[in-house]
Amino acid sequence: MNTEAFEAGKKAYQTGDWFAAVTYLADAKEDGEATGAIDHMIGNAYMKLGQFDSAASAYAEALRDSSYGKVGALSCNMGRALIAAGRPKDAIAALLHATQDASYATPYKAYLALGGAYESTGDIRNAGIAYRNAAIDETNPNPSGALSSLGSCFMKLNRPIDAVEALRTALDFSNGSAQQASIYRDLGLAYVAANRMPEAVDAFEKATADGTIELAEDAQAAFDAARNAVAAAAARRPLSDTDAFLASRGYGTCSGVDPLDPMGASGELMPSPEDTGFFSVTEEDLVKIDKQNRKMRRKHRHTGLKIFLTLLFLTLLVAGAAGYAYYRGYGWPTQQSVVSDLFAAKDDPAAAAEYFAEGVDSDVQADYLTLMPSGATVTVTGCDQEMTKSTVFATAQLREGGEQNYTISLVRDGLSWKVVNVETTYLSQDGQTPMVTTAGVVPTEVENESTEGEAAAESEAEGSAEGEGGVN
Repeated sequence: MNTEAFEAGKKAYQTGDWFAAVTYLADAKEDGEATGAIDHMIGNAYMKLGQFDSAASAYAEALRDSSYGKVGALSCNMGRALIAAGRPKDAIAALLHATQDASYATPYKAYLALGGAYESTGDIRNAGIAYRNAAIDETNPNPSGALSSLGSCFMKLNRPIDAVEALRTALDFSNGSAQQASIYRDLGLAYVAANRMPEAVDAFEKATADGTIELAEDAQAAFDAARNAVAAAAARRPLSDTDAFLASRGYGTCSGVDPLDPMGASGELMPSPEDTGFFSVTEEDLVKIDKQNRKMRRKHRHTGLKIFLTLLFLTLLVAGAAGYAYYRGYGWPTQQSVVSDLFAAKDDPAAAAEYFAEGVDSDVQADYLTLMPSGATVTVTGCDQEMTKSTVFATAQLREGGEQNYTISLVRDGLSWKVVNVETTYLSQDGQTPMVTTAGVVPTEVENESTEGEAAAESEAEGSAEGEGGVN
């Protein structure tokens, strides 16, 4: 290591001269030398300069130095750099690597970035799971942000009731009027989507009460619609006897009657300082009581938050498993069951018709059925399954002896499968090349085809203990 260049680079880094820091720190490295601390600072400096691809490469170099450690921080910073560079898919691999580092002190940072990366790729379900993990991380000083993002994911998944619960919980952890106003705005939108208009009006009114935020056009339209709905409902509702009596006495009107002093300046209904301790409580006492109450509510809410989000995670996991099974070509009844039932119905064309896909007319169905033997024992020997189509290989043991091989093509029909083609399969004279025939067609040779999948390489990396401003 070039000590003189390192000290100059470190000084430039500490004073915020990022360009000089990159230059000197790069000169401090010897060729082929693995210096995690230097590359970490170089990555942070590149982030400050807005050169995100270069920052990601520097963090990757730092990860090569196993003696430096800090895998979680470096991988998290690398993921953030890749997101900023417009490469969210690459960022996901780096951020997942960060969450797997048990020594990483602040995993919620990686989960928050991971949620954003998943959202960028359109994977809202996994984004919600990432935000949920960030919210329940006890090192997270402000779970409100993660809960708000979780609520947004629920809205995108068309689950406004769950969004309401996430956002209401976010309010309990929020700090500052600006953050609360933003949450109330999102809560108002969720209430409108859930058709809970009175609550929507209340949420929007709280969002705009102090003028911290201005509603966007869509939020303002939702607010107006909620108020109109509440007003229309009130107009349709007849007055109760009590309401009619109060209205006749001027309450609820613009008569100017003070409900605390209906007789006019009598003061008899006003609370007296002798009757209550309210007027003798100091502001300091009120602040102290409020802090104690907030601390107690926060403690109980955090426990309830973990239970709520754990149940949410299980729900998302079940939904994800079902979607994954569909993607992998599973269904009910299975492809094997459909093929076996089709062979069993060979002698009953009307019954067999239900196993064929729409578009396979009755003449073609009859041709396929002529290829199938009667009374044969059929064994499914294999199945190539995809999300929307599958191929089943079956062998029929003939009653008169011998066997016949079949290739049956199927397409997805909802959760089940339907047959679109039936072929008999033979071996050519060399005993290796398969030959197929359909009804009324002479067997022809078919070449064996194979495909090779490509494995996508994942880059793993991230940031520096001395980093500032959004990096570790």
